[in-house]
Amino acid sequence: MNKHTKLISPWQMGAPLYMPGNRRDIIDIANGDKYAMLRAMIFCTEDAVSAADVDSCVRHIGLCLQGFRESHSRFRFIRARNPEILARLLDLPDIDKIDGFVLPKFNQSVFHAYFDQLKGTPFKAMPTLETPEVFDSHAMIELRQALLQPDIAERVLMLRIGGNDLMNLLGLRRPRALTLYDTPLAHVIAQLVTIFKPYGFALSAPVFEYLDDVATLQKEIQLDLAHGLIGKTAIHPSQVPAIEHCYAVDKEDYDMAVRLCAQEAPAVFKMHNAMCEVATHQQWAAGILSREASYGLKNAVSLQEVAEWSV
Repeated sequence: MNKHTKLISPWQMGAPLYMPGNRRDIIDIANGDKYAMLRAMIFCTEDAVSAADVDSCVRHIGLCLQGFRESHSRFRFIRARNPEILARLLDLPDIDKIDGFVLPKFNQSVFHAYFDQLKGTPFKAMPTLETPEVFDSHAMIELRQALLQPDIAERVLMLRIGGNDLMNLLGLRRPRALTLYDTPLAHVIAQLVTIFKPYGFALSAPVFEYLDDVATLQKEIQLDLAHGLIGKTAIHPSQVPAIEHCYAVDKEDYDMAVRLCAQEAPAVFKMHNAMCEVATHQQWAAGILSREASYGLKNAVSLQEVAEWSV
């Protein structure tokens, strides 16, 4: 299996750990010797690295790539600071040991600067929607049409919603004990879902920036899932098991999904006191089965217990 075709579903990414690209333990993390529970990781050369340190960060990543071992279950991405840094990263001798790139501040003005460089490469892309254009539905529709080009769409693993950057544009910060869905971003997230998801694009959930509020994290993930978002980037290792615990599937949902996807399923049937209709619920069912394949069924372990597990 080609290592760059190992990603079958965006759900396999889980809760990617976001970290500065100049960390000294990158090789240990990339190889699973540290934080073995990680399904995916994003090494950042953008906001997590000061402008003065970008050059040394790129050199550091280049040296560390030499020590990356091949993996078919751990996904490694680099967040390029801009198209110029992407060009430098693509020139690194061992860059084929990563799976793709996160493209920050993504809009029409940098579209070709990013994707022209990725053309003909095996890398996946995760453009991040976090500029003022995100608030303009017409601009997002135009961006969707550009992304739907055959040689582009197949390269896009998912679109990332940059919650903190979008809040910053509004001069706001997420208040403690409130989810993003209690802020003006609720409308924005819903709009992005309705613009992109019907056309086959997966969208990931914004980060949760507080490490000591498990209850609100749980509530926000439930709302992420209700909005059809896939995956939530972690900013600290302790968040990874807490996030992925919430992605486990309810047994009743799994039972209904299996029945809905069965060839012999009737057009409409009742199950677990809910109406199930193949014509309108099959995409939901396919998503549930994909989640279950990665995270299994829910058990009795509470999220608070998960959050207290040492990492």
